Amino acid sequence: MKILKSLSILTIAAVAAGLTGCGKDARPVLHVYNWADYVDEDQLAAFEEEFNCKVVVDTFDSNESMYAKLKAGATGYDVIFPSSYMCKLMDDQKMLVQLDHTRLPNLMNLDPSFKALLIDKECSYSVPYAFGYTAIGYRTDKINNPEPSWDLFANTQYSGRTTLLNDIRETIGAALIKLGYPLNSIDEKQINEAADLVIKWKKQIAKFDSEQYKTGIDSAEFILVQGYSSDLLMVMEENDDIDILFPKEGMAATCDEMVIPVSSDNQELAYEFINFMLRPEVAAANMEWNLAQIPNLPAYDLIDKEIRSNPAIFLTSEVLANCRILEDVGESIALYTKAWDRIKAAE
Repeated sequence: MKILKSLSILTIAAVAAGLTGCGKDARPVLHVYNWADYVDEDQLAAFEEEFNCKVVVDTFDSNESMYAKLKAGATGYDVIFPSSYMCKLMDDQKMLVQLDHTRLPNLMNLDPSFKALLIDKECSYSVPYAFGYTAIGYRTDKINNPEPSWDLFANTQYSGRTTLLNDIRETIGAALIKLGYPLNSIDEKQINEAADLVIKWKKQIAKFDSEQYKTGIDSAEFILVQGYSSDLLMVMEENDDIDILFPKEGMAATCDEMVIPVSSDNQELAYEFINFMLRPEVAAANMEWNLAQIPNLPAYDLIDKEIRSNPAIFLTSEVLANCRILEDVGESIALYTKAWDRIKAAE
């Protein structure tokens, strides 16, 4: 009965809308596919107002899940925020628009010193959004002065109260770094050794997770997590009992970028959105929202001084030198996928 009543109401509403010509939002829609909590909602609202449009945001929790969805046939997205290495893979597979720089005048605001960290240094198919790295978050009220090392995840003292990212490249990558191997190794033996180490860590963790670890460490359900820098910093801002560790062995880093897929139905609005995000005042607002370094040079003078001086956001040269940039491994991704399947199946 409730269903029939609902249908009747919807039918009446539809007829009324048809008779009056009202009720239908005729504004163009920009479909964005992004990481969660990554863009200031006020900036999205400002874009909607200025360009008389509607922005719809879908989220993903890893580059691989995003890519798999697209390869499975998902279309309709106008702007996507993959990491640099995934951008290259997508470009190699002709999935991305080759950018017309005349439609992106605000590219001039990019920090030129950041170019060395980019794969697409000329912004041929991607535009930098935010730099991030993968580190260790921990509860200072539960763990006293821990050694900054990936070895922490093997410590039985924290059994059942730790998490690793549900991210094939980040988690296997942490093990590769710990073993002294290249982050972007294509050596099957090295990748399998890294998988063995992750399986050892798995015996101590509560789960692989890329989203709920944030609330988990905030509530002290988890006391040690592998996490994305922006996520960890946002939780730290709200909870003084959480701190971040830079593993002495090194850590993965990447730049999340803005791209336009060739399947976009609204490329004109996509260009406007990317150019809007490159405005200094918008970049500054987004930095204060997500606590990640956005390589927009004039924006640096607009952000809170506390953020600008935070060495966990604007990394020191010493820490930056210990970062390893994630890169596309080509067909060798099959080795990672096989290793990841073995990790997930392990008891």
